[in-house]
Amino acid sequence: MMSARTRFAIVTVATVFTMAVTASLGFWQLDRARQKLDLQEQINQRADLPAWHTVDLLQASDPLAGLHRPVQLRGQWVKDASVFLDNRQMATRNGFFLVTPLRLTDSQRVVLVQRGWVPRDFTDRSRVPTIDTPAGEVQVEGRLAPPPGKLYQLGDAGTGAIRQNIELGAFARETGLDLLSVSVQQTGASLEGLLREWPRAAVGVDKHHGYAFQWFGLCALAGVLYLWFQFISPRRKRISHGTDAR
Repeated sequence: MMSARTRFAIVTVATVFTMAVTASLGFWQLDRARQKLDLQEQINQRADLPAWHTVDLLQASDPLAGLHRPVQLRGQWVKDASVFLDNRQMATRNGFFLVTPLRLTDSQRVVLVQRGWVPRDFTDRSRVPTIDTPAGEVQVEGRLAPPPGKLYQLGDAGTGAIRQNIELGAFARETGLDLLSVSVQQTGASLEGLLREWPRAAVGVDKHHGYAFQWFGLCALAGVLYLWFQFISPRRKRISHGTDAR
């Protein structure tokens, strides 16, 4: 049978280990939050930089390094390659994101432009809205963004006008377009009736603070339970038994 001294030692080691692990996880989450805050500051700084023009984007060795920076680009819409991304929300409403490739002026390079949100026809789910896409050279203002976010889908993305996602490599092979590794979220007023209330880029710091609180809470709980069951409760029992004896 295990002696009281052995049991005390095992519980002590287990508690110290548990508190060390949970405390370290809490500090790790705080460090992740600090990294995210630094990234958020970088995003905010880029958003305040002067806009890149067409030549700046084309000459960038890594366009992804300019994410969240404003842009003013000139080019021609590749209208026939427009895609309506399904199940996209803006202002709590469900509909499409219209994505149209823009062939940059004096270049064969193409950038995907997220032109805005439009409601879908729920009585005919195969119908796409009619959106004016002017011919000739246009100027597009917006900010550099990652390619359109992906939603869960069954099977491949498909090749129709309505899709769940766009995968850059597959879309480039399908269309023969020389796509850049970034996209543009178009901003400004829309004469086509598109909604452009894009959410400001955020990195989700609050969740790391929440996780850290949980880990530190577990650490404190382990310490409190250890003190209670190893010291306070036995002492109360001894005092109670002594009182009963009298």
